[in-house]
Amino acid sequence: RNFQSPYFRDSDDSEEEEEIDLAPYILAVRPDELEGLVEYLSEGEEVSAPAESFDMPNADESSDSDDTYEVEDDSQMSDSSLDSDSDGQAEEDAANGNKPGAAQASTSNGEGTAEEAPARRVIDDYDEDMEEDEVIKAIISEIKKPRSKPPDIQTEDFVVDLSFHPCEDILAVGTSVGDVLMYRYANDANVLAATHELHTKAIRCVEFVPDGKSLISTGRERSIVVMDAETGKFKRFWESAHDEPVYSMTVLGEHLFATGDDDGEVKLWDVRERNAVFSLRPVEDFVSALLANQHQQKYLLLTSGDGLLTTINIAQRKMYVQSEPYEEELNCMGMFKRESKLVVGTSKGNYYTYNWGQFAYHCDAFTGPSASANRMVPITEQIAVMAGEDGILRAMHMVPGRVLGIVGQHSMAVDTLDISGSGELIASSSHDNDVRFWNVKYFEDFDGIKYNSKPDKRMLRHNLPSSQRTNAKDFFAGLGDDE
Repeated sequence: RNFQSPYFRDSDDSEEEEEIDLAPYILAVRPDELEGLVEYLSEGEEVSAPAESFDMPNADESSDSDDTYEVEDDSQMSDSSLDSDSDGQAEEDAANGNKPGAAQASTSNGEGTAEEAPARRVIDDYDEDMEEDEVIKAIISEIKKPRSKPPDIQTEDFVVDLSFHPCEDILAVGTSVGDVLMYRYANDANVLAATHELHTKAIRCVEFVPDGKSLISTGRERSIVVMDAETGKFKRFWESAHDEPVYSMTVLGEHLFATGDDDGEVKLWDVRERNAVFSLRPVEDFVSALLANQHQQKYLLLTSGDGLLTTINIAQRKMYVQSEPYEEELNCMGMFKRESKLVVGTSKGNYYTYNWGQFAYHCDAFTGPSASANRMVPITEQIAVMAGEDGILRAMHMVPGRVLGIVGQHSMAVDTLDISGSGELIASSSHDNDVRFWNVKYFEDFDGIKYNSKPDKRMLRHNLPSSQRTNAKDFFAGLGDDE
């Protein structure tokens, strides 16, 4: 009856359910969810299980239970959900005097009708050509394709930062105890290759250099370490690199990188030098993000907690321009349109677009989801993945601004986000110490799509192919209606 995701429940569900025409789809309801097993076949006939195995609940009995039966895809459910379902069924069987597994046995011992009719998703039979919006067409087409990604990583300690190796299938994970965990990831399993104890306090930032031979990390005890990524030996160590702990870092090249601390100080470092190349304190609050264009590297941009976008001329070693103050924290930023546009995300879910080189004031602005924009990772020339306080990773078309849908989700706020060197995978971590991978390769075909001028509000909660959840009802209900 309800094609909605088993993991997402909308407030409208409790009020009134929409009538859905199930033909010509096959809807397989799991025995542990519905005591009466019913299957709808494409011919419209209704096949019920034997009466001795299943008793359909009457109106009085069903009135006390939840009136929404959700269709769950076993391949998309977490292991914990399956365990809880199976435990609940065992207890129910025991209370009713039935043997565990009786429901499953009855279906397999029947005429075989249920087994001969393979369960299909609604989306498998949906014709994307019926849609006018090219974005929706592309998304539906991609959802139908199988996707592969590495399994989740669960750590004992809080994950502070992540960094993909630019050339190999290695993910560096910085933890709250000062260790950097080196995982070799694959679709079948992840292997912890090495553990490096680099700092005495929590890791603040960790990032590989462009060739992948070195790993740079910063710690809460104000130290900076440059480590050989293969051997784990220190190449360079600064004990008191800043007066305050480093909050953000960006690697500019093989030898250069920049850091910003909790007190607004920015420093440029060269691994071949004993001391910092130069230091400035252009803001009075924490430096939330640092960024430099890859081609010229003329400007170093920084966003801060006091609502300022500051530009530093690297060659002249002085501040170039500073924006008008915003009444919100500027948390993250990214470059788009071949580095001709800069987009900045804020703590209130607003996004400001700047022409490159004109950073005093934004040229365009749009409002995204209300959740704070904590992290931004560009994945194409126009699309970025955003992570926020609500634990949801959203794909957004940044120029112009439009939410495409949900890439993935965590149960808690997402603070770390990175993209692999191939651009195929994204890794994220939340406050529950888990690292999750999302396959976003399908976005390669999205840049050339023409976007409708009027965004679809359903996109704000629509799950994209990389997401572990499905929400066919949310997405397909009313798509043909004119808004």
